[in-house]
Amino acid sequence: MDDHLLGWLRTLDEARLARVLSNRPDAIAAPWPRRLDTLAQRLGNGFAVMEAMRALPLPCLEIAQACLVLGDGVPPDRLARFLDAPVEQVVPWLDVSYDHALAWPDADGGIHLAAAVARWWAAPLGLGEPLDHYLNSWTINNDTLRALARNLGLPAHGSKRRTIIRATEVLSDGERLAALLRNAPEGTERLLADFAWDGPVRDVDGGAFVTLGTPEKWAADHGLLYRPRWEVAEMPREVALSIRGPGYHPPFTPEPPEVPTIPVDPEEVDHLMTLAAPHMVERCATLLDNTAKTPLPLLKTGGVGVREVRRVARETGCDEDETRLLLEICAVARLLAWDEKSGGMVPTDRYDRWRLDEGSARLRLLLSAWWRMERSSLRKVEGKYPTVLGDDRSGAAIARVRRALLGVLSHLPAGTAFADRGSLVRSAHWHAPLLDQALLADCAAAVLEEATLLGLLANDALTDLGRALAGLSAHAGEENDDAVPLVEHDPVLVEVSTRALASVRRSALFGADLTAVVTGPPSTELAELLDRVAERESRGAASVWRFTAESVRGALDRGYDADELLAELGEVGTIPQPLDYLVRDMARRHGEVTVTTVACIVQASDPALLAEIAHNRGLSRLGLRLLAPTVLVSSTPAEPTLAALRENGYAPVPIADTGEIAVRRTRVAGSEDPQNGKLILLPGGQVAEVDTPAHILAEPAPDPHEHARRLLGAHDSAEQSGRTWAVIGRNATRLPTAQQSLLGLVVDRGVRAGITLTDGLTATISHGELRGGTLDAWCEEAGDYLEFPLTEIVEVRGAY
Repeated sequence: MDDHLLGWLRTLDEARLARVLSNRPDAIAAPWPRRLDTLAQRLGNGFAVMEAMRALPLPCLEIAQACLVLGDGVPPDRLARFLDAPVEQVVPWLDVSYDHALAWPDADGGIHLAAAVARWWAAPLGLGEPLDHYLNSWTINNDTLRALARNLGLPAHGSKRRTIIRATEVLSDGERLAALLRNAPEGTERLLADFAWDGPVRDVDGGAFVTLGTPEKWAADHGLLYRPRWEVAEMPREVALSIRGPGYHPPFTPEPPEVPTIPVDPEEVDHLMTLAAPHMVERCATLLDNTAKTPLPLLKTGGVGVREVRRVARETGCDEDETRLLLEICAVARLLAWDEKSGGMVPTDRYDRWRLDEGSARLRLLLSAWWRMERSSLRKVEGKYPTVLGDDRSGAAIARVRRALLGVLSHLPAGTAFADRGSLVRSAHWHAPLLDQALLADCAAAVLEEATLLGLLANDALTDLGRALAGLSAHAGEENDDAVPLVEHDPVLVEVSTRALASVRRSALFGADLTAVVTGPPSTELAELLDRVAERESRGAASVWRFTAESVRGALDRGYDADELLAELGEVGTIPQPLDYLVRDMARRHGEVTVTTVACIVQASDPALLAEIAHNRGLSRLGLRLLAPTVLVSSTPAEPTLAALRENGYAPVPIADTGEIAVRRTRVAGSEDPQNGKLILLPGGQVAEVDTPAHILAEPAPDPHEHARRLLGAHDSAEQSGRTWAVIGRNATRLPTAQQSLLGLVVDRGVRAGITLTDGLTATISHGELRGGTLDAWCEEAGDYLEFPLTEIVEVRGAY
């Protein structure tokens, strides 16, 4: 824990501390901290700091690098001079870093950085370690240090620390270093310039450092270069800054690159959104229906092959881009899963619930999945699309690219579209500088195309749907999350998604030429009805279906009768007489030939024996019927039929499909282990079980103001009545020594453990504190801190 950070947190008022906590929700995640010292530990956590840095724009990171170079406690005015910028321009970006607890001021205004910030840059601003790091190394003995002092024209006597300070003063002074270089061998200035501007670490010829008269040896003898290895040399930070000169200033870009825009018609953008959004919902339902009929096989190497993608696209009427995108979205949304029994990807139980939801809820589930999806479906690698649901090494970076691009688009004025994708990429990199710039440029076109297909982008302008989704970057979740309620149930997104589907058509125009025309995007229910009974001929601004004898027969094959089918069609339009005739004529002819399913047949050469079996009351549960004098059919499968016949005194034998008698040994019950559940195959080859409650409600986000108020009113340290082990040993007398030790770790290290109380109640606890004879610990079941009397704890066990 950084004492400077804790001291600064104690000086904050409630509003400022709440602002810090709202920017760092990781710090108040359950189990939330109870005191400022615990909060400081969370804010300074290395992984949390690096994650928070991803949310900072470029000026904050440029300031952080400058602070690392200038050292801890640098005042803002000196920082501003180093950046060659007015203090008034630097301070607002410092405040952004303060609000994320990645930097903070001390009592004198000096700037301190979180220790983990330095881990992001091995060489901030391309500069090496301070000179003190090299001169205090164990490889530099006193004789070497005196020789360096003589070479620099300094007195060789004095303490080691004093000699290091004198040497640093000389090498940090540009004028004194320039005077020193006048006596250097030819080529020394060029050598040092290469290290100063393209260093600080470079490969070298080790032999040159031990050869008299060479620039390398002269630079090493005067403390300008140091060799950690024979073939590698480094230049200290102070030397590089002196060589760069007083005119050097690191880059500082307080304003984002301008994104050229062009005006667009807002009404046309809104209209295109209302066309694209319902189209994707309807196409998704069609695609999942197709996989329900024909499970989607996977390649041995993982993912869905190109041939299968094209087959699904052809059979569903989607184009290949839509198919690729929807397959991956459905996998992330847990609508599509691997089923071992089917040998392919099939719709999950969640899909059945999704079909029953209203259209806007279905759309939000798809958008939420795309928002956290860690791959780009339409990104080409070396000119080819990657395997659908295959592996992608870029992973979570692609999801951050998606959010960065839409975030920039959301800041453009309403009624405008970006005119240049290159400037859009540069602006996105300014807002998210830790993203790989090459990956950002590589994925931009694909991400924008996907957003257009989903109705988030139209005519290169962000739609209201895209703007609502872009505002949810902080709640996007991760691809492995089963659901993200904060996105799916966001009030703004709910309102916009409802409006995006408001233009769907729920009626059709039936023609005498046996066609049905929907002038606009059809609702999912209407499209499903017409797809069941007619063949779709065209899509777009208007969709056309044609009724044929084969399509009507297909609906009758699925269980409809003529009156039911005509009634459903009549609810969405006026049925012309030719269509009525077609349906009733096909219904009249439907069933002229019948096919009966039987579970098994029973044969015997003696008709009297079969007549006896057919009339045996003990076999009535088999549903036996006499088809011929020597043939009975049973509605029960072969194994139960054989067992029932044997129970009633008969001696049947099973017959194989070849006609031969097949007497087999019975498998031991339980020897098979069928896969009862379905597995979710995520992009990247990850697998997760489907186990989702029917209704997932969003938990309220932690209230930063409430936590700030509580933390400022809390004591700085827990009230302990004695040492942990002594208190537990004296009060938790029901526990053996080993369990007392585990309970002590709950207090001292915050580990998780399960406990059982005298009344049989159990709880999973962590982050405990002792208050007299009571353990005050976080209870996972309650979602809060609870008190447990030590005398009532009868068992403690590890919880992993």
